[in-house]
Amino acid sequence: MNVAVYSGSFNPLHKGHLAILRHLTEVAGYDCVYLIVTPQSPFKDANDTGKERYEAALAALRRHPEVRARALDIELRMDPPHYTVRTLEALQAKEPANRFTLVVGADNLESFPRWKDYGRILREWGIAVFPRKGYHRGHLKARLLREDPSYRIRLLKAPLVTISSTEIREGIAAGRDMSSWLM
Repeated sequence: MNVAVYSGSFNPLHKGHLAILRHLTEVAGYDCVYLIVTPQSPFKDANDTGKERYEAALAALRRHPEVRARALDIELRMDPPHYTVRTLEALQAKEPANRFTLVVGADNLESFPRWKDYGRILREWGIAVFPRKGYHRGHLKARLLREDPSYRIRLLKAPLVTISSTEIREGIAAGRDMSSWLM
């Protein structure tokens, strides 16, 4: 199977995430998406183990059975440090017949050279990059390819997601009904 690995805190999952999940399987050609719920940064909320966000991801995907995606808690069960390369290694070891591609937003593409073993990720698994407002993916891709032309970087022609989980959390904290934005 050709599997897109889409990781994040997903706090909360929203319609923008749903649009990306649909794009990955319906347009970009992935057989399935593994939604990897990541541990929360201890700088944000030390009490957040990720378990509630993982359960919320399972519930959101149950509400959308048409989406070919599975929520995984693999990083929540791994010992720190939580490097993406370790997650990809674990997935590949568990499912050696599958081809995995990491999904990132253009904002992450800019900082990708600071990720642990980023070159290995780009060569062995590759990345699929969805657009983010304010980031020119073509320039960022070109810069990385000058470093190593064997890097596998796919720019997705996905819809631009303009809502963020942060905006939803802030709206909820301000007492606004944000339910129409939730997945």
